[in-house]
Amino acid sequence: MLMKKKDSLKDNVCMKENIWLPIVFILFLLVFTSGCLDFNGKSNGTTYTSHPTKIQYVISYGYRINITGPGNFEIEYDCDIPEVLIGTVSSATPLTTGYTQVTLVNNDMIRWDIENHGEHSYELGIMASVKAESYLYSDINGENAESLNDIKSNYPDVFNQYTETQSVNNTVYIDADNPGIKTAAENILDETGDGNSFTLAKELFLWLKSNIDYQIHNDAGGVQTADQTFQIRTGDCDDLSFLYVSLCRSVELPARFIRGFLVEENNGKAAAVAHAWVEVFIGQNIGFDGWLPVECACSSNDQRVQIDQNFGVETVSHLKLFEDQGTNESLNVSLSGIRLKYDEGMSVDTVAFVEVTDYTVLRTNELYISKNGDRKYK
Repeated sequence: MLMKKKDSLKDNVCMKENIWLPIVFILFLLVFTSGCLDFNGKSNGTTYTSHPTKIQYVISYGYRINITGPGNFEIEYDCDIPEVLIGTVSSATPLTTGYTQVTLVNNDMIRWDIENHGEHSYELGIMASVKAESYLYSDINGENAESLNDIKSNYPDVFNQYTETQSVNNTVYIDADNPGIKTAAENILDETGDGNSFTLAKELFLWLKSNIDYQIHNDAGGVQTADQTFQIRTGDCDDLSFLYVSLCRSVELPARFIRGFLVEENNGKAAAVAHAWVEVFIGQNIGFDGWLPVECACSSNDQRVQIDQNFGVETVSHLKLFEDQGTNESLNVSLSGIRLKYDEGMSVDTVAFVEVTDYTVLRTNELYISKNGDRKYK
């Protein structure tokens, strides 16, 4: 039996650019260029415009598959089960029967493994109810963060797991050994001086935002390697996240990428787009078990805005699907989507979908930064 295999690495990176380009562009313009400063004359701090910090919604996502023509086919799809940093995900329900629950590289998923013949249509995916809250680490100065040496000695498992390169099919996407990336990061390490992991992570983030422009891909070329993004100085959320992780790891600061959705409402209509961001490890006195969220795909020319709104902040719009485990296997699982095999002469149409309903804002707050660098929602 002659079978055809669909190229999953480029076509299925979490249902990316070729399907959602118009929506992604609109949402990112809305979300990441809207950080207008609103200086409050009654204090010495800075107040940003009010925005949602607690929301709830129902989300459905996956693939719709239509198979026509005579012959045999196989479908294998692992659909990530969502989670939020603060809040709850309830009633996560597969949309189609015939599934099993599996754990791949420490991530829980729903798997469909289908073998059939003839014409069929499937909707494979998950529906879930989500209630999420924003998180921010209050101290922009990060005085309680541990040093690089302390992290290396106190958390050897984390250090060993999240400071290496990662590749798929001999293509290095997260590159801790790249000479150019390493030199840029080492220069920043030398400038920070004291080895404070928070300070270093913040300065590496500012280097990224000062030197690499956020830009959505104009084609379906897939994810760039960290080296490609470093060379051409542009990239989308995956690309910037891979480069930032590489910058951190090249100076032995543990970091990992996170893949998920960005969920937003615009003019009364809610939508979700595929997204990626980063978590950096700076010691268990800070963040969630030592991990601090970093949003790399923001687009503002003001470095103060970048730090205030995107470093150490998990916005309410983030919905996590996949957490990197620092291995080549983990990267391969993250970049792989639906796998298809089918007889020659058959036609298989796959359409990624994500739909958001019942979107409700439960709380809105202003982000306030005091003169000494303390942040809070008010």
